[in-house]
Amino acid sequence: MKNTMMFGMGVLLLSSCSMMGMGAGSKDSTMTKDGAAMKDNSMADSSMAVKTPVVNQNTASYVLNRQPAATNIAPMGNVAVTMNGDTVMTTTKLTGMAPETYYVAHYHEQGTVPSTDPCASNGPAILPSMMVGLSDKGGNVILMGSVAKSAIMKATYYNVHTAKNAAGEPADPGVACSAVKM
Repeated sequence: MKNTMMFGMGVLLLSSCSMMGMGAGSKDSTMTKDGAAMKDNSMADSSMAVKTPVVNQNTASYVLNRQPAATNIAPMGNVAVTMNGDTVMTTTKLTGMAPETYYVAHYHEQGTVPSTDPCASNGPAILPSMMVGLSDKGGNVILMGSVAKSAIMKATYYNVHTAKNAAGEPADPGVACSAVKM
C-alpha cells in the first residue's frame, strides 16, 4: 500500500512539474513515471517493470513585457499556459517586483482602443481567470490558477497588476503583460 501511494505521489509530482515547464520533454514528448522522456509515444529504457506514460499537456509559454505603470520596478518573467481538456492551468513567474506586495493577474479580451498591441487595447478583464499572489522579500512572485477553457477563449492578452489588497483589487493598469492566443 505504501509503495502504491508513493508511486501515485511520484506521478502527481511529475505531472505538476511538466505542467510548470520543469519536466523533460516538449509538446510532442511524454514522461514515464520514473522521469524518462519518451518521444512519439515510444517507451524509454528503464529498469521499472510497469511504464505508465504521463502525457505532457498542450503548453504554450509567453514572455511578459514591462508596462508603463511599472515605474519603480523591473518585472521580468513568463506565463505558461497548459490546456488539458476543458481546463486551462496558468502559471506565472516574475522577478523584479516590489517585495512583499500583492499582485493580481488575469486574461483580458481585446479592447476598443486602436492598437497593434493587445496589451494597450484596454480590454475587459476575464474575472474567472483572476490569480492573486504575494511577492517574497526578494521581489519574486508566482501566480497559479485554473479556469474553464470556454471562459478565456476570447482572451487576447494576459496582464499582471499591482493589487491594492489580498482580494486582488487592481491598483494600476498593469505592470507586465503579454499578448496570448488561445
